[in-house]
Amino acid sequence: MPKTGDSLKWVLVTGCICSQSLTAVAAAGGAAAPENFANLSLEELSDVRVVSVSKREERLGDAPASAFVITADDIRRSGARSLAEALRMAPNLHVAQTPAGNYTITARGFAGNSANKQLVMIDGRSVYTPLLSGVSWDVQQVPVDAIERIEVVSGPGGTLWGTNAVNGVINVITKHASSTLGAMADLRWGQAQSGAAFRYGAAMDDGAWRAYGMDYAMPHGETLAGKPLGDAWHNAQAGFRADWLRGSDALTVQGDVYRIGAGQIPTPPVTMLPAASMRGANLMGHWSRQLYGGASLSLLAYYDRTERDQVGVYKENLDVADLQALYNFAPLGRHTLAAGAEYRFARDKVAVTSGTAFHPERAAMHWVSLYGQDTVALSEQLNLTGGLRIERNQYTGTEFLPNLRLAWKATASTSWWAALSRTVRAPSRVDREIFFASPRGTLSGGPNFQSETARVLETGLRQQFGNRASYSLTVYRALYDKLRTIKPVALQVFEIGNGMEGETRGLEAWGSVQVTPGWRLNAGLTLMHEEFSLKPGEADFGNRSVTGNWDPRRVAKLRSSYTFGEGRDLDLTLRHVGPLRFTAVAGYTALDVNFNWQVKPGLELALGASNALDRDHEEFGGNNRLSLGRGAYVRVVRRF
Repeated sequence: MPKTGDSLKWVLVTGCICSQSLTAVAAAGGAAAPENFANLSLEELSDVRVVSVSKREERLGDAPASAFVITADDIRRSGARSLAEALRMAPNLHVAQTPAGNYTITARGFAGNSANKQLVMIDGRSVYTPLLSGVSWDVQQVPVDAIERIEVVSGPGGTLWGTNAVNGVINVITKHASSTLGAMADLRWGQAQSGAAFRYGAAMDDGAWRAYGMDYAMPHGETLAGKPLGDAWHNAQAGFRADWLRGSDALTVQGDVYRIGAGQIPTPPVTMLPAASMRGANLMGHWSRQLYGGASLSLLAYYDRTERDQVGVYKENLDVADLQALYNFAPLGRHTLAAGAEYRFARDKVAVTSGTAFHPERAAMHWVSLYGQDTVALSEQLNLTGGLRIERNQYTGTEFLPNLRLAWKATASTSWWAALSRTVRAPSRVDREIFFASPRGTLSGGPNFQSETARVLETGLRQQFGNRASYSLTVYRALYDKLRTIKPVALQVFEIGNGMEGETRGLEAWGSVQVTPGWRLNAGLTLMHEEFSLKPGEADFGNRSVTGNWDPRRVAKLRSSYTFGEGRDLDLTLRHVGPLRFTAVAGYTALDVNFNWQVKPGLELALGASNALDRDHEEFGGNNRLSLGRGAYVRVVRRF
C-alpha cells in the first residue's frame, strides 16, 4: 500500500505529466469553456427535476416522498473526495466511515445488519450485492466531478425499484458527456486521501464522449488508542461515457474498470493478513425514445463483473446481467400511467476460506418482475398514486410490493403528502447458504429463511417562501416482521432464522434560509426510535444486539455557504451524531471547512479541513474501530 509521502510524490509527478499533455491538447483543439458553478436559488432548487420517486421527471417540490437532492455545486463546494463523502450532505442519511476505505450508509436505521435495506444505483445500475445484501462502498468509486446530482429518497421504493429498497433509494446520476468537454487534471493531497484524476471529452456526430482515469490512496488508520490498523487503501480506475441524440432517440453507453487493494485487520490469534484485492468492470447501455403525446419508452441493460479476494474472509467471483424496460404512457384523461419489466441474472462463486463456505459453492440466481403505477388527478390540487410490483426470486417465490400515495398541493408553495407501502428484503446467499465453523460452534443459513417485510406509513409537508426560505418535514412509522436472527438448534449449532419483529418511528426535517444574496444556511435533523423483540417461542444468539444498536437516535447538520464574489466560496459544515446505543461508540460533533477559489479561468484551488474543532472520534462499532481526527487537504483543478 502506498504511504502518504509516496502518494504525494506520485501526485506531483503525474501533475507535471498531465500538465504538459493537457497543454498540447489545448493547443491542438482549443480550450473548453469552464463549467458554470453558479448557485441555484431556492426556487430553482425546488424546480429541479427528479426521477427516483415516480420514474418520470417531476419537480422536486411536487414529489410525494421524503426526497433530497445533492447537486453538482453542493459536491464541489463541500470538498467531498468520494461518493460516500458526498452523501454526508443528505440530511436523511447516516454516514459512518469504517476501516479500509469502507462506509456504512443508511436511512432509517439497520446499520448493524450490513445496511441491507438501502438500495443504491449509479445511472440505473444497482450495486446491491446478492451475496451479503447491502453495498460494498469501498468499490463504489465515482469521479465526483462527473456527478450531476444525487437523489436520496428515504422510505420504501419497492414498487418501482424492487425488493431491497426497504428504507430508501440512493440514485446517483452522472453528467451528460456534452457537459464535460475539454480536458481536466485534478490533483489532491490530504492526510485522509491523496491522488490524481484526468478527464478528456470531445464532441462527435450527434453526440459527445468522455474518458477518465483516477488513482487515489488512503494511509493506514488508527484506533483511539493510537494502534495502527494496517488498513491502507489504494484505488486505480478508468472509464468512459458516450451520449448520442438523434431526433427523438437518445442513447448512452458507458463503462468502468477498477482495481483496489486494501489492508486487512487481523483478528487474534492471527497477527497478519495479506492485503485484500478487489477488481471489476461494468458496461451499460441506455436507449430512450420520446413518443407522440408525451409518452416515452426506454430500455436499459448492463453487465457487472466483480472479483473480491479477502484471505480469511471470502473469495468471490460475481457476474450480474440486468435488462429493464419502462413505458410511460401519454396522459389518458386524468390518468398518468407507467409500466415496466425487469429481468436480472447473477452467477456467483464463493471459495472456501478459513472455515467459511457456501453450499452450493456456485449459484445461478434469477429475479423477474413486472410493475405498474397510475397517478390519478382527483382535482387540480389532489393526486392519488397507486402502484404494484410483482417480483419473483428463487428463494421465496413471488413477492408483492404495493404502494399508495396521496399528494395535495394546498397552495402554489405548500404541498402535503401521505404514503402507505409494503416492501421486503429478499434473502441473500448468506441467509440461505452460508456455513461457518469455529471453536464456538457452527452457523448455517436457514433453508426456509423468508423475506424480511416492512409496512410503512409516512406523511410529509413541504413549503417554499419564495427565494427566502424552504423546509420539508416527514414523520413515519414502520413495522417490520421476519427480521433475521441467529437461533440455536442444538448444542453449539446455530441457524439463521426469521424470529424477530420490530418498529421504527421518527422525524426527518430540513430547510434552507437565504440570509443574504451571497449567504445561505441549510439545516437538517433526523430523530429515530427503534424497538425490536423476539417473536413468541423464538431465540436469538447475538444478532439482536446489532440490529438497532449501531444506529444513532439523532443526527443534526448545519451548513453555511458563503460567496465572497465571483469564484470564491467558503463552506462550513457542522455535524452532530448521537451515541450508538448499547455500544462504546460515543456521540461526536465535527466541523468541516472548505474554501474554493477560481484563481483564473480554467484554474481552481481548494483548501479544506475536516474535523476542525473536535477531538478524534469513532463513527461505527466493531472490534477494531477507526478513529477519525483532524485533517487537511489541498486540491488543484486545471481545465483546458
